Amino acid sequence: MLDRRTVLVGSIVAGSALLGRGAEAQAERAVCYNCPPEWADWASALRAIRERLGIVVPHDNKNSGQALTALIAEKAKPVADVVYLGGNFGPRAVEAGVLAPYFPKLIDEVPEGMKDPNGHWFAIHSGTLGLFVNLDALGRNVPVPTGWTDLVNPVYRGKVGYLNPVSAAVGQVGLFAVNLALGGSYQDFAPAIRFFAQLKQNEPIVPTQTAYARVVSGEIPILFDYDFNAMRGQFTDKAPVRFVLPKEGTISFPYIMGLVANGPNPENGKRVLDFTLSDEGQRIWANAYLRPARASVALPSEIAARFLPASEYARAQPVDIAKMVAHQEAAVARYRTEIGA
Repeated sequence: MLDRRTVLVGSIVAGSALLGRGAEAQAERAVCYNCPPEWADWASALRAIRERLGIVVPHDNKNSGQALTALIAEKAKPVADVVYLGGNFGPRAVEAGVLAPYFPKLIDEVPEGMKDPNGHWFAIHSGTLGLFVNLDALGRNVPVPTGWTDLVNPVYRGKVGYLNPVSAAVGQVGLFAVNLALGGSYQDFAPAIRFFAQLKQNEPIVPTQTAYARVVSGEIPILFDYDFNAMRGQFTDKAPVRFVLPKEGTISFPYIMGLVANGPNPENGKRVLDFTLSDEGQRIWANAYLRPARASVALPSEIAARFLPASEYARAQPVDIAKMVAHQEAAVARYRTEIGA
């Protein structure tokens, strides 16, 4: 038989547990679709949001396509308050009517073309497309390429890879990066088509999905990819890799956020969005080698030293997301017809 003391202690413990669960249930909350802790150091960002703002944001491992699909399906009764997407999904989300206008603090420091003029979405950070090079796999007698046009040299036969633009978003970014760097426009794709036709003669490797591991292992010596992947390989995975920002120029591609229309916690969602552009928020993205959307943010010296010099990044222009999305299907169709897989 339980004595009175045991019953009393048990009651206190049970009551404390209930109170704890009740306090957790009462905590401020915001739901973000596509905020996976393993990507872009969202783990640190979500922890900082909880500590600084008192807002709990659960982990969510959707990708951009899944997030947009969910927002559309839940449009009548949204679950999410904010969403994180690859830049080219912003105009699609606006067209679907799932985002509400909101101009967060410091939005004026985000470059034009990397934010919706009506406030539906804005960049929080970006990656710059270039050449992710495995020096060991390239070999001693093969020079490190300095630009796009180097890659059609027969010395790089079978050594160059790019993701297929027909099926991969980074492949589509590559189409625009090459085209704009070689004198094309968002409407005129002749330079890119000429380049990829020449490159095809050099027997490129054309994967349909992420090929990070294939570069780190040396299977693909040169890959069209973002600076943050190359820096992750160099500084985190300690692979013999480097990032080359092409001499002809390239583009920076943004990752964006927006306020979900009619979300359940709009004020919390707005505070979360404000945090993503704050100095602290912007420095968190740099931990994952993503360039902050606000150029004025001072990064810790050890992180800043890992990026290429500012003079190199001066050759990278922010992509105009609206123009890219408007002409993306036409660009991919022309690639499919004239270049193929």
